[in-house]
Amino acid sequence: MVSYKELGLVNTREMFAKAIKGGYAVPAFNFNNMEQLQAIVKAAAEEKSPVILQVSKGARNYANATLLRYMAQGAVEYAKELGWENPQIVLHLDHGDSFELCKNCIDNGFSSVMIDGSHLPYEENVALTKKVVEYAHQFDVTVEGELGILAGVEDEVSAEHHTYTDPEEVIDFAQRTGCDSLAISIGTSHGAYKFKPEQCTRDASGKLVPPPLAFDVLDAVMEKLPGFPIVLHGSSSVPQEYVDIINTHGGKLPDAIGIPEDQLRKAAKSAVCKINIDSDSRLAMTAAVRKVFVEKPAEFDPRKYLGPARDEMEKLYKHKIEAVLGSNGKA
Repeated sequence: MVSYKELGLVNTREMFAKAIKGGYAVPAFNFNNMEQLQAIVKAAAEEKSPVILQVSKGARNYANATLLRYMAQGAVEYAKELGWENPQIVLHLDHGDSFELCKNCIDNGFSSVMIDGSHLPYEENVALTKKVVEYAHQFDVTVEGELGILAGVEDEVSAEHHTYTDPEEVIDFAQRTGCDSLAISIGTSHGAYKFKPEQCTRDASGKLVPPPLAFDVLDAVMEKLPGFPIVLHGSSSVPQEYVDIINTHGGKLPDAIGIPEDQLRKAAKSAVCKINIDSDSRLAMTAAVRKVFVEKPAEFDPRKYLGPARDEMEKLYKHKIEAVLGSNGKA
């Protein structure tokens, strides 16, 4: 058993309480490799923002669970080297799909886990989430549950259609499971194709304009659970600049579209205290790498294309922290 406290990490409890009172959201950035982690930590340290390092089941399989644990410990030490005396860094399991996976993460130094039973019948979701909570809370690990289903594809998470969270269920779910935060569905979606073209309109230039988020659902949830930490998944904005770079440098991402940043900023000022961003950093990294490969086709040193990719991701993370989440200066 490895306690996250031994690694210098924190859980989300105090972090979320401050975010709700302060009208901002904590960034939850997914990482799979060293360059992503370096960019996240550097951005958070320089912006003095609390941050959640998210690891999916797929990321653990890709990077190795033991290595990830030491990378998270290294992230804390790196943040201190950058002048962040008391780093507020969470290591979080994103979309855990079983009790066994959540338990394994808790036993290996995670300070927060998500159990996603949203695809199950309601009572089974309650039972599974409660089981994870009862185990996690023994070790002061916080737990995120989910009600409602997000459409889209990202790692192992896949759904054809979204189902909005039913505000009538949230009180019962939170009370019976004891979860510390709740991911809800209000129209966000996984991946770089968050909406089909037929769901959108087009502006004068022909670019897709996505439908607005269902803030009425968010308001109803907040009314039922005042002051309770709410989480938004699938909240990448799919910056058109990166899509354009990818497409003009040999890529193929037609009609990729995300969530407008002004809508995410509005959500961050409410009870939404954690916003998940993954696809945007993938796009930033891919755009930078493709650009090097096209402009310098003789280049084969990984540092020469992963370095620019890391710099581009750091720029993206800082932008999200300042302009979208409002978490700069809050750590």
